[in-house]
Amino acid sequence: MMSHTTEAALLLGLMGLLIGSFLNVVVYRLPKMMELRWAAECAEFQRSDELALPPESAPEPFNLSVPRSRCPHCGHNIRWFENIPVLSYMALRGSCSNCSTRISPRYPAIELLNAGLFAWCGWHWGLGWEAVLWSGFSASVLTLALIDWDTTLLPDDITLPLLWVGLCAASLGLTQTALTDALWGAVGGYLSLWLVYWVFKLVTGKEGMGYGDFKLFAALGAWLGWQALLPMILMASIIGAGVGLAIKAKGQLREGNYVPFGPFLALAGLSAMFAGPAAVASVLGF
Repeated sequence: MMSHTTEAALLLGLMGLLIGSFLNVVVYRLPKMMELRWAAECAEFQRSDELALPPESAPEPFNLSVPRSRCPHCGHNIRWFENIPVLSYMALRGSCSNCSTRISPRYPAIELLNAGLFAWCGWHWGLGWEAVLWSGFSASVLTLALIDWDTTLLPDDITLPLLWVGLCAASLGLTQTALTDALWGAVGGYLSLWLVYWVFKLVTGKEGMGYGDFKLFAALGAWLGWQALLPMILMASIIGAGVGLAIKAKGQLREGNYVPFGPFLALAGLSAMFAGPAAVASVLGF
């Protein structure tokens, strides 16, 4: 294994660039897959109640690999050389090759951001299991933040594996977080937001957050330890409140006047990974 070298950062950065392209697919398709699964379950339940309903034909498969990526405007199938991270976007000048519709710059931005996260992990930990695990942590947290911002969903398909991998990595000594710290980090992360949820609901009669936030915070605790919980929740709350007030001042709050909390938890988790919980706490004045 290489130590903290430029070669490790470059290699993992290149891997992050390629995986970043896949993250764009996950961010777009996973919520739609969840909605299709819920619709199928509802239809199955309805058919079981009303036996006279005719059976429905099997829907076309829709998952992370099928159908092929295509332009949402004209349906043009994206060819392999149009799907090279960042380079294809630059070569196409940010437009579809078939209909010239603008392609969102968010796609290459996510690829570059994920590459930067992977490169930092390679530089900080070298080319070994610890760098690979923290790279996976970074990609998962980034994906959850984007999905939650777009849809207010935090899929169990990502939060629960993230939680268990964090605990397993700590038990095997593959991260610098002790197993006891990881275990109580997961317990404390879940229970703290669970209590806040129920207190808020009993006082106001409204739901202030979703169960996905509990699971994400538990996963962050499993990776970073219980010591990181207070700095992370403070950082997420302060930044989230500031962003929420700014959006409200511009009159751009979504229907229901809410701002998803997951992206700010994700930002706090990545900050704790970069600098450590103590540094995050000191920035906040603690």
